Amino acid sequence: MPKAKLIELYAHGLGIIDDARIEFGDGFNVITGETGAGKTLLLGALDLCLGGEGSSTRHAILNEMRAAAVFLTREGRELALTRESSSSGRLRSAIDGATTSAEALRIEADKLIVIHGQHDSLSLKNRSDVLKIIDVSGGVSTEELDNVRTQLHELQKIRDQFGGNSENREREIDFLQFQIGDIEAAKVKSASELHDVLSELTRLSDLRESQSTLVSLVDELDGESDGALLNRLAHVVSRIPAGSTYDVVREIMTSALVQAREGVSELNGLTDPDLSDSATIDELEKRATQLQSLARKYGGSLESALSTLDDLAEKLSVMTEGAIRLSTVDEEIRALQEQEVLLARTARRDRERAAVQLTQAVRAQLPRVALANASLRFEVDGDDGSEVQILFAPNPGLPEGPLQALASGGELSRVLLAISLETAQEDVVAVFDEVDAGVGGQVAQQIGDCLREVGGRQQVLAVTHLASVAAKANHHFVIEKSVSKGSTTTTLRPVLGEERIDEIARMLAGDEMTGESRALASRLLELGR
Repeated sequence: MPKAKLIELYAHGLGIIDDARIEFGDGFNVITGETGAGKTLLLGALDLCLGGEGSSTRHAILNEMRAAAVFLTREGRELALTRESSSSGRLRSAIDGATTSAEALRIEADKLIVIHGQHDSLSLKNRSDVLKIIDVSGGVSTEELDNVRTQLHELQKIRDQFGGNSENREREIDFLQFQIGDIEAAKVKSASELHDVLSELTRLSDLRESQSTLVSLVDELDGESDGALLNRLAHVVSRIPAGSTYDVVREIMTSALVQAREGVSELNGLTDPDLSDSATIDELEKRATQLQSLARKYGGSLESALSTLDDLAEKLSVMTEGAIRLSTVDEEIRALQEQEVLLARTARRDRERAAVQLTQAVRAQLPRVALANASLRFEVDGDDGSEVQILFAPNPGLPEGPLQALASGGELSRVLLAISLETAQEDVVAVFDEVDAGVGGQVAQQIGDCLREVGGRQQVLAVTHLASVAAKANHHFVIEKSVSKGSTTTTLRPVLGEERIDEIARMLAGDEMTGESRALASRLLELGR
């Protein structure tokens, strides 16, 4: 199976970088160049491809910026991660040409590459990354513990589906039974019953009102009181003078009185107290109130209440039928929890052992990376030892503390190099940004040896200003800045043979190379092979 590899890095329109394309090789790759030539921009382009915000290069992004990084995965598949700026200045992301998000780029990058910079390290951002270093170095396997926790999680989900523990389940069953009894007690005839009851109640209420009006009219027209309209009319007719002169008028008025009393009789016949029975109306009002209350409690309508009844009945049935299964689930959970405790203790013990061994191994590497007086320790805590951190003290007599809080930029990079010497993994690419900052002489040669050693197990990319480090690389690339007609551009190219000797000599003596500097450069390259 091939090692993970950064095959190619491309940048266009990034500050002074017009077009730069670099094809990296296996082992230790080094990039050199004068200060300000664009090495930071090149690493910024890589950071953009990995889903970063490119904070160090953001001001240099032009409208037509494009950056691409092509990787070879351990599975032997090529993977292209790209970022480019839109006309609005926003950055677009793509994986193998398909539009995606910066977060998706970061997820893929985490599997492929780790960057050890002076102020940041992707491998130390998350506790899980430090834990992985300890587990891999010590051959710690938590597969059985992970399986037990997975089983526990699944069983607890099953238990929660049935109401949690036994006490919770009993309360849930009691409440379900109460709700079912509450709905069933209403004896709802149909989803339209409330509508039917309200319609009938309205009809009877209107009828009762009309019956009351009829009774009142009959009483006003021909009641027993002297003030009734027809009684007064009869009294008026009785006062018509006697004599033939008034006979016609008397007959007309008497006839009208008779007809009016016949009309009142007909009107009286339309009254029927039984049609608007108050008891029936009272019952309907009580039923409407009951049904409205039920609807409010269970979804806002009788239809939803009846649907809820079905759902509650089904849930109660499932919980009741699952009682036997749940009793065994509780037993299984208890057994797995006991097993988890034992396996967690074993994991912590194994991780403590691995942390001690890794601490000793990395400490032995510290003198090689110019940290002979520093102290470093991998600390393990938590039930299963998963709460880990790297503690560091730069000098004797100083209290130790978290590595990233106490180490300077250069120290952090070199600590990561020391760790890489013991934990290098061929499934990721390692990038070291100026890991040799602040050192020189023999120490620089040692750091170069360390980078080449790590490069034997995983692909390594490094940016350096030191000839002693550059001479140790398997592949050497130079980034150069030039000014022509008022315009500044940067080029990137590999150097071999005499050109590489010249570059190493420039790094040793500056632009004024001498025969001695070239001879020393040749000697360094010879020692680096």
